[in-house]
Amino acid sequence: MIETPYLLFLGDAPDPLAAKVAQGIRDWRPDNAVGQYRMEGCKADLGLPDMTLAEAKAAGAKTLVIGVANRGGVISAAWKKVLVAALEEGFDLASGLHNLLRDEEDLSAVARATGRVLHDVRVPSVKYPIADGKPRAGKRLLAVGTDCSVGKMYTTLAMDAEMKNRGMKSSFRATGQTGILITGDGVPLDAVVADFMAGSIEWLTPENDPDHWDVIEGQGSLFHISYSGVTLALIHGGAPDALVLCHEPTRPHLRGLPDHPVPSLEALRDLSLTMARVANDRAEVVGVSVNTQHLSEDEARSYCAEVEARMGLPTVDPFRHGAGRLVDALAGL
Repeated sequence: MIETPYLLFLGDAPDPLAAKVAQGIRDWRPDNAVGQYRMEGCKADLGLPDMTLAEAKAAGAKTLVIGVANRGGVISAAWKKVLVAALEEGFDLASGLHNLLRDEEDLSAVARATGRVLHDVRVPSVKYPIADGKPRAGKRLLAVGTDCSVGKMYTTLAMDAEMKNRGMKSSFRATGQTGILITGDGVPLDAVVADFMAGSIEWLTPENDPDHWDVIEGQGSLFHISYSGVTLALIHGGAPDALVLCHEPTRPHLRGLPDHPVPSLEALRDLSLTMARVANDRAEVVGVSVNTQHLSEDEARSYCAEVEARMGLPTVDPFRHGAGRLVDALAGL
């Protein structure tokens, strides 16, 4: 188990979105977030106390969590001095990057010498099956997005919390590094061998009570050239009964792909539903989740109202305004 609380390492994050791992921990497990460590040039700020390693240790932090995700998921050479110093200061290290801590010889050597632990979250620990597409009892919801990092995890965490508050049977199913760091369990889907990706989601969402909901964290986007494969695996392995569309309205293009415009919500609805009905012919789109963090309160409410009128679906920012109306939409399924 990863020891808490954490010091969240933001490194030299080029923008706030690059620190989404740390931001997710701060928002959903605030008791585990003692402070943040930022290097020179870091353009992300979680609003947590900036701490040195010694200050964080004195405040009780046990693990330095790499809270920044860069393209390709690599451990930057620029971070190494801090990571080594953290081990020597008595911290364990935790990371969800593709580039594993354990594969870095210098970090492994220091960890052995200091008796500290390197936690690589993005390593499958189960021999997953190949998907078979057989129907299974219970209900499943999946968040799908117009792009990466538009709020799919926040949407599903907010819905799961609302369902639990209502006494509904619900389980949040983490499929990425941040969700796993928040909840302590899940499938690191983008690190699973391709043939077993859909099967890993069947394994993650097994047969259950007829009124139990598995609320599945979404990944990537069907429209994102780089990461569409993980999205399709979620759709076919999860065989969702309900889909929630997720969107961030201020982006000029898909993240990391300046030549690819963000698709419309209508296009997302139509393509996602087509793919979902391959695995579950009862699949329905039940609502729209809008990430309004870059909009004012008036702009956010106006935008959601416009989308709702246009698409005929309940449309909210579940983190800002609550997930109640999205959960209400599940009642008829």
